[in-house]
Amino acid sequence: MITIANGIILKDSTLTPLKENILIDDGKIIEISKDILEGEIIDASNSIVAPTLINSHTHIGDSIIKDEGYGLSFDEVVKPPNGIKHLALENAEDIDIINAMKESLNEMVQSGTSHFIDYREGGLKGVKLLKEASKDIPIKPIILARDNLFHENDPDLKKVKIAIRKLLKVADGIAPSGFGEISQEVANLITEECFKNNKISSIHVAETVKAQNNSISKHQHSEVELAIKNNFNQLVHFTNPINNDLNLINKNTNITICPRANSALSCGIPPLEKLLNKNLSLSIGTDNVMVNSPNMFRELEFTFKTMLNSSNNYINSKNILKLAMNNSLIKNKSFIKEGNFCEIFISTRLSKNPYLSIINRCETKHIINIINKDTIINK
Repeated sequence: MITIANGIILKDSTLTPLKENILIDDGKIIEISKDILEGEIIDASNSIVAPTLINSHTHIGDSIIKDEGYGLSFDEVVKPPNGIKHLALENAEDIDIINAMKESLNEMVQSGTSHFIDYREGGLKGVKLLKEASKDIPIKPIILARDNLFHENDPDLKKVKIAIRKLLKVADGIAPSGFGEISQEVANLITEECFKNNKISSIHVAETVKAQNNSISKHQHSEVELAIKNNFNQLVHFTNPINNDLNLINKNTNITICPRANSALSCGIPPLEKLLNKNLSLSIGTDNVMVNSPNMFRELEFTFKTMLNSSNNYINSKNILKLAMNNSLIKNKSFIKEGNFCEIFISTRLSKNPYLSIINRCETKHIINIINKDTIINK
């Protein structure tokens, strides 16, 4: 048994700050109370005890080309199949990709992240490489795969369906790049097969104004309209909604924003205040490792301060922190609640506001312990 004692805990999904102790046995939270004190004691005095973080959108393979492509256009950097990142992944040795991914995975763990959703390039081999990289690291990858067949100008739909089914046997879902790279028929096959197999279907939408305009020109619908029409589970970016896009989304829509990557690639800033007001399933991710570190503290601080700059209204810092702790697509991710598995990090309390202490102040060096059902990392 372990007791985390004397800390300010951010309890359950409300993240209510309370000074209580947490009793953990065999990876589960057995009791939360002021008086419990059993087993090994972890003293969390002057600390905040918080649920571990979720990085809801990454391209972890980009770890092999950090900061390459600076000054190039968006398409030159990340547009498949000839963006510099795709060419780099095709030409890299497997062991180099694995080792680079391991570095990023360890960086995420050390900064309190326990789960991440990755857009995995490279088909079956790409999935295998990420599983190899993450197998000995205490972090849970949710792997969304893709195949180069998806991006062909006139794809053989029978071959596409076979590729999707093979990928779904080893991955958690399918994630093509965007509607600028796939046909409507391929999009339909992806979402239909994911639905049949209870897997995630995800796609980039409205990342750039150019992509939105091209979609209108080619399909007479925005990328957001196409994604909702084709029943994708998760929409990533939503940076540049147009026309009726904001009215099409509702509480059942899963949207992941990536403000820091959008800025790094000169795409704009997502309309976060409007999205928060829609009461969506809204989450946040760090996106391409080639342009961003996968550190969620840096993402949260950037997002919070960008919102302060773009809004005339009060910004609830708790709602910003929740973006990194809640994603309805991730099953079994635990908040600090009796009966849940333990997925907790303990950080030095750096200000009186427990939410801003994490968002505005926390760095990796301030993490004291990371505790999950399988592992205790003492730092």
